Amino acid sequence: MKKFIAIFKARNMEFVRDRGALFWNILFPTLLVVGFAAVFSNGEESVFRVGLVGHGAPPAQLAGLEGVEFIRYEGEGAESLEIILNRLRRHQIDMVVDLERSEYYLNTEASSAPILRRLVAAPLSPAGDSELIAGAAEHGSNPPAGALGFTERQIAGEPVRYVDWVVPGVLGMNMMFSCLFGVGYVLVRYRKNGVLKRLKATPVSALTFVSAQGASRLVIALTTSVFVYLATNAFLGFMMNGSYLTLLLVTMLAVVCMISIGLIVSGRLKSEELAEGMINLVTFPMIILSGVFFSLEGTPQILQTLALALPLTHFITAARAIMLDGAGLLQVMPHVATLAVMSVVFLFTSAALFRWE
Repeated sequence: MKKFIAIFKARNMEFVRDRGALFWNILFPTLLVVGFAAVFSNGEESVFRVGLVGHGAPPAQLAGLEGVEFIRYEGEGAESLEIILNRLRRHQIDMVVDLERSEYYLNTEASSAPILRRLVAAPLSPAGDSELIAGAAEHGSNPPAGALGFTERQIAGEPVRYVDWVVPGVLGMNMMFSCLFGVGYVLVRYRKNGVLKRLKATPVSALTFVSAQGASRLVIALTTSVFVYLATNAFLGFMMNGSYLTLLLVTMLAVVCMISIGLIVSGRLKSEELAEGMINLVTFPMIILSGVFFSLEGTPQILQTLALALPLTHFITAARAIMLDGAGLLQVMPHVATLAVMSVVFLFTSAALFRWE
């Protein structure tokens, strides 16, 4: 235990004394979150995103309009309709059309609802009905079903700002870089400089050394993530509908998983340039496919399937569900279990690959 504590303390002091590492792990994500809040907080998307449930052609009133993007949820069961409606509540999509039941759903708190209601109504209605529908839309009531061909259903959901949606992605990205470079790159540098070779001659075992490095990075990554969240939340006021304890648990599992990947990268490499390239090869797919900055809603199914193989995807999805939807531990358990399994597999793999020299 004394050896473990000595290495743990030394690695923490090395991080604290590295001003560049402090900037990257604390100031950079803070500035990134503030920048996204300033750029996107007042902007509105000009394209309507309409989700289609069931088989069939989209409504003729919308099919010929430019600026309307259709997202088809084929094969979704009736039990999954609520999941799709949650996306409407969170303003991820602007409208949901159930083609089998001839119903469409609008979020009454969305600014796009009155416009979409009139777009659906106008082409099918005579002049008198159009005035009636427009009047009903202005007063927030349902238009007549017969004039539209579809029955309107209304739901409500608190608007989600882009900064509320993106902050889990930024925290996850910062955590990923901190773990991969703070463990993988550092161990390769130790090996290149002969530090590992000298440690091999000491009574320190490989398990003690690696576990101390991982524990140090776990504390650093959690501390910086909490600091960034609290610092930005103090003046941006993020939406948080779930449990902080559940969010902390998911974050810890994700950090352990990322540390394990860093240990795999650093297992036998001696070149810092090669290690940097390997880390970039791992991080860029996760940045693109894990939904860090933009939702994968509407992208090809193969990309969404590939994203499920990335640990960052499960962390961001679970964190957003906790923060935006108030999901509990049971709701995010599939993501928690996936992160736990990945961590175990990666840890055993890194242990098998690790060499002092």
